[in-house]
Amino acid sequence: MKAKLIHYLLLLSILTAFSSASISDNIVRVHYNERPPYLTTVAHGIAVGLTATPALKAFQASGIKHQWVKTPSNRQIAILEKNAGKDCLVGWFKNPQREKFALYSHAIYQDKPTIALALFSNTRIESGRTMEAVFKDTNLLLLVKDGYSYGSYIDGMIEKHNPKRHSVLVENTNMLQMINVTRADYFFTAEEEADGLIRNAGLFQGDYKYIRFPNTPAGNKRYILCSKQVGSEVINKLNSWIEK
Repeated sequence: MKAKLIHYLLLLSILTAFSSASISDNIVRVHYNERPPYLTTVAHGIAVGLTATPALKAFQASGIKHQWVKTPSNRQIAILEKNAGKDCLVGWFKNPQREKFALYSHAIYQDKPTIALALFSNTRIESGRTMEAVFKDTNLLLLVKDGYSYGSYIDGMIEKHNPKRHSVLVENTNMLQMINVTRADYFFTAEEEADGLIRNAGLFQGDYKYIRFPNTPAGNKRYILCSKQVGSEVINKLNSWIEK
């Protein structure tokens, strides 16, 4: 079934690229970075996954000419802020700051409740404590990605309680390596990607533990974000498919 889906998506992508070759200025650039199980490249110019597949189907079914572009996550938001062209991002959270410069589709996926990753040997942090209690513990250092949103609930909790933290610009795999060498105690991640994150980093899953917080709400919704140059017509086309 998966092989048939990939073959179908590949065929559609080739047809779309061929039909739009002469009007490249109207192509929407869909930016993504490798992030299993959300986004994984399966062929040239094609990504599939929990957020990639519904996004790809929405663009294809809506007849929107587009091209997938692999772009580091720390550059993607800057591209939308610049608003220099027709650009979209896949699977990002919604927050008030981004709503100032980005157009949003309807949600394409909803996460499980967010967890934290920590070394199994780290006895200072365990599941069962509230997030507020963990944030107030000055013996714990939180690792966060600079400019990244963890959703409105966690973003709000960080702003309210101002936990001891260290900001970095690297991807989650590098953040896991920092936890591995005890440069920080924990960082937040979606439960869906935790297993793959550890495996792709070449590390042993038994060396880590998943920290669950009893007061954490339902997981964050993920959206397609677009620059304002993309326009509401494209967003409306995407939403029409997503609603179905």
